[in-house]
Amino acid sequence: MKLVFLDAKTIGDDIDLSGYEALGEVVKYDYSTPQEARERVKDADVVILNKVPINEESIGSAEKLKLVCVTATGTNNLDKEYLDKRGIAWRNVAGYSTESVLQHTFAMLFYLVEHLSYYDEYVKSEKYVADRMFTHFDRKFSEIDGKTWGIIGMGAIGRRVAETAKMFGCHVIYYSTTGKNNQPGYERVGFEELLEKSDIVSVHAPLTPETEGLMDKKAFGKMKKSAIFLNLGRGPIVCEQDLADALRTGEIRGAALDVLCEEPMGADNPLKEIKDSDKLLVTPHIAWASVEARIRLMDTILGQIQEFFGAGK
Repeated sequence: MKLVFLDAKTIGDDIDLSGYEALGEVVKYDYSTPQEARERVKDADVVILNKVPINEESIGSAEKLKLVCVTATGTNNLDKEYLDKRGIAWRNVAGYSTESVLQHTFAMLFYLVEHLSYYDEYVKSEKYVADRMFTHFDRKFSEIDGKTWGIIGMGAIGRRVAETAKMFGCHVIYYSTTGKNNQPGYERVGFEELLEKSDIVSVHAPLTPETEGLMDKKAFGKMKKSAIFLNLGRGPIVCEQDLADALRTGEIRGAALDVLCEEPMGADNPLKEIKDSDKLLVTPHIAWASVEARIRLMDTILGQIQEFFGAGK
């Protein structure tokens, strides 16, 4: 059996993939374009990828291909109709990054809530060395205990965020983007009500026709001026120009994003111009990527391959 990794760099060099070598020949490419993939998968039995488009252009020459494994939950890059026509199976992985995204959500929140960028710079610039008082709290911050946390997207990650927010003393409300999600123990509200009432709004929803462009100028205008906005769902849920305008004009207190409309960040992204880290924090799509999450991810895919070919035998 031959297993081809088309964009192994998206997994990281620190993850042990020796288990795959027990299955057969393993070939790893750091990155692949669809054109490069076509040649690289010609004699592959299994293709493992994250972002490479899988369609007739990229795998049309792969006559032996039996299984495509996506090292992610989203499968928008798969032409499933073409795979079905060819009789090629596919697998993805869900639930591997829930704890990692939960942790990153709170890390981003506290960075903004407590003005950590400002206080870190205050000490490193040695202003604290020359100060007369043992403390310095020019940038005032509040506890999140007693605050209202509004969640958009009450799937597995949203529910863990809700549980943890509740432990911090927050009142949790949520908006169902499908209108069908009912979570016992939490108050379901309309979209506008969530925006108007929440001190913290976090997005943990997938990109769908209902969520694309959901957070636009009108939405930011409904939020409290003291509110903090977090997006750990998908980039296109947010109209980035509208968010940049809301931050510049003080429509909201601050925002933290782990996802963008274009990744890596485009040169024309309006958020690029906001340099104040006390107002905007952007991380490069890393919430999912703790060491433990990546190990779980690759162990799950290894099991999927073993099960697929075991069942085939």
